[in-house]
Amino acid sequence: MTVLTAPAARLGTPAAAAPGFLPVLLTSTFMTAIDAFIVNVALPAMQRDLDAGPAALEWVVAGYVLAVATGLITGGRLGDRYGRRRIFGVGVALFTAASVLCGLAPTVAVLVGARVLQGLAAALLVPQVLAIVRTSVAPAEQPRAFARYGLTLGLGAVFGQLIGGLLIRADLFGLDWRLCFLINLPIGVAALAFLRRVPESRHPATRLDLAGVVLVSAALVTLVLPLVEGREQGWPMWTWLSLAASVVLFALFAASQRRGGQPLVDLTLFRERAFSVGLVATQVFWMGQASFFLILALHLQVTRGLSALESGAVFMAIGGGYLATSTYAHRIAARLGRQVVSVGALAMAVGLYGMWEAAGHGAGWLVPGLAVDGIGMGMALAPLTTTVLSRVTPRHTGAAAGVLATVNQTGNAVGVALIGIVFYQAADLTAGFRAGLVALIVLELALAAIIQLLPRR
Repeated sequence: MTVLTAPAARLGTPAAAAPGFLPVLLTSTFMTAIDAFIVNVALPAMQRDLDAGPAALEWVVAGYVLAVATGLITGGRLGDRYGRRRIFGVGVALFTAASVLCGLAPTVAVLVGARVLQGLAAALLVPQVLAIVRTSVAPAEQPRAFARYGLTLGLGAVFGQLIGGLLIRADLFGLDWRLCFLINLPIGVAALAFLRRVPESRHPATRLDLAGVVLVSAALVTLVLPLVEGREQGWPMWTWLSLAASVVLFALFAASQRRGGQPLVDLTLFRERAFSVGLVATQVFWMGQASFFLILALHLQVTRGLSALESGAVFMAIGGGYLATSTYAHRIAARLGRQVVSVGALAMAVGLYGMWEAAGHGAGWLVPGLAVDGIGMGMALAPLTTTVLSRVTPRHTGAAAGVLATVNQTGNAVGVALIGIVFYQAADLTAGFRAGLVALIVLELALAAIIQLLPRR
């Protein structure tokens, strides 16, 4: 049975008992979300300051992505076993310390190592946020809480580049790019200061499946590493061998989880249609996110000649649309059920088509399509998260949240790899942008179709 140690849980009203704990979770979520995007703006300055080569800079990005994707499932299970608030606090503390180390890094090697540590810390932190919301917020209030979670993720993704550009332009105390990491210090300290507001919950009978940890970690490394590095290196033989090895390792992991006992991921979770189909839909959704931000940034900065700060300002059109709908996504979902995600996916397809039409004109012509795309994103993200976790028992919430967050990361990696191929094989960058948009429209239509397989409510 799940043990709840917050006073509210003992009273049987977890949502009412810990007023203000959600901002602690969401602030930390925003901190990890922007760090996946803010670094892209800082790469040129890092290269000059640290005299770093292209391969080293790739690992500043890849090290973080790889560490996050590899550790999320294990991080979720650690929360089930040792306490979700406790592991969340450890994750926040480690992420803050790693951010300071990034900001003070004297060499690119130290920076890469600190980014890996950041990723591992995020892997501890992120699943606990979803699990705490699922176990400590009253069921009637969970859609609203997940809507706020989705809003936080979206704003971090959309505004990460703008925030990075503003921090570098400010150049406070001559810190330049280092401020993009050091800004996490006051945020992390504030989150830790209010950690006691977060309710604790755990399942003390849970045993950590070490064999499962090794197998799933190896499987995820062999899957994500070639997806992150393959395009830059021209897809050499090792990338294909690694992808083949990941299939074998995932099969071995699944076999190990069927042996009974206390597996890392209880495979009976996948018998629930809301969970299994919801994960597929989530994978497709996230395949279209980081890949879109990548080709849009390249189109704005390379083709249109905008600075990082100027292109970040264009991104605000997505943020405006996203903000308009994500805040009320739970209310729309209450009326439309699963179709809210389909409507969102179709809106994204319309917005992407609008950008396809505007691609040959100035950057300002993209704004209407960007706003419509943001509206669709806001309608889809939070209801998807709610759907996947809605029928998971408290005992397996951490592991399920870890699986969901892992799907988010692998979806981003797969999308960047596939859309990147489409983008770079075109005759020029404008043609590549348009080709990428067509591929993304296909993804959104596929998402709308997959949603029809979900339970009606």
